Amino acid sequence: MFDLLNLSNIIDASSSSSVLSSPLLASTLAVSIAEIGDKTQLLSLLLVTRFRNRWAIVAGILLATLINHGLSAWGGDWLGDRLQVWLASDAVNWLLAASFAVMAIWVLIPDKEDDDTASYSHWGAFGATTVLFFLAEIGDKTQIATVLLAAEFQDVLWVTVGTTLGMMIANVPVVVWGQALMQRMPLDIARYATSFIFFVLALWALMS
Repeated sequence: MFDLLNLSNIIDASSSSSVLSSPLLASTLAVSIAEIGDKTQLLSLLLVTRFRNRWAIVAGILLATLINHGLSAWGGDWLGDRLQVWLASDAVNWLLAASFAVMAIWVLIPDKEDDDTASYSHWGAFGATTVLFFLAEIGDKTQIATVLLAAEFQDVLWVTVGTTLGMMIANVPVVVWGQALMQRMPLDIARYATSFIFFVLALWALMS
């Protein structure tokens, strides 16, 4: 009986912090909410209006995200290793916390819609989507978030899987349901929720 109670307490304690301590869950949650109203989600909507093959668009989003976020996670993991060599552990934690705090403020700023789809339309739905999404992610909030998450968790695989899953969760419904879905999305609520998540990650970085 004592062992069962002890096991129950351990499970309860660990489950309360499971989202923050899991690179997969933290990455998926942060990116899926951060993507709501982001320029890549707006790009999904533009691609749907230009191409009929929606599953080719989905495949292009998946490939572009895997490549971009895979490289970003690798870079973040390398950066995290270097920072631990160059700086004291407390300084690394403060630097990561400050970066997450900046992200928390940045995600509150709405993105603008840029239509560059015509330049790549001759490549077809899959090719145009892959190139445009890869380019759109360069320097985007979710790419920077991927770098920071990988630097924090030191786990390239699960951060890449989590951020890619978050991108797909946010963008596939837009590809499938289009403008009707975008008009129903509570963009302001999503931005504040994302900001809160990054502030929590900042606190987590200080505590880890």
